[in-house]
Amino acid sequence: MYAIIKTGGKQYRVAKDATIDVELLDATPGSVVEFREVLLVNDGASTTVGQPHVSNYLVKGEYLETVLGDKVVSVKYKKRQNQRRKFGHRQKYARIRITEIAAV
Repeated sequence: MYAIIKTGGKQYRVAKDATIDVELLDATPGSVVEFREVLLVNDGASTTVGQPHVSNYLVKGEYLETVLGDKVVSVKYKKRQNQRRKFGHRQKYARIRITEIAAV
């Protein structure tokens, strides 16, 4: 059984016991989070597609930790001006383990 959920402006394909990294959530590590925007559910025999959401399904997960993503390095440069600036960024993500895909 798997589902497609939407959170943080992105869509994720999840199954039970899967681990995903999503945009930061207002939760603390160890707490239970619920994803109500379920776009598709496949139970092995049939597929239910929402329009736009599947109203009678809910995906629950456990907030494991806050992690850092890959480093993105960028450079600003102006020719003939001797101006160079190199900078980087690492986005923070919430690591979630999916515990249940349940009908409400």
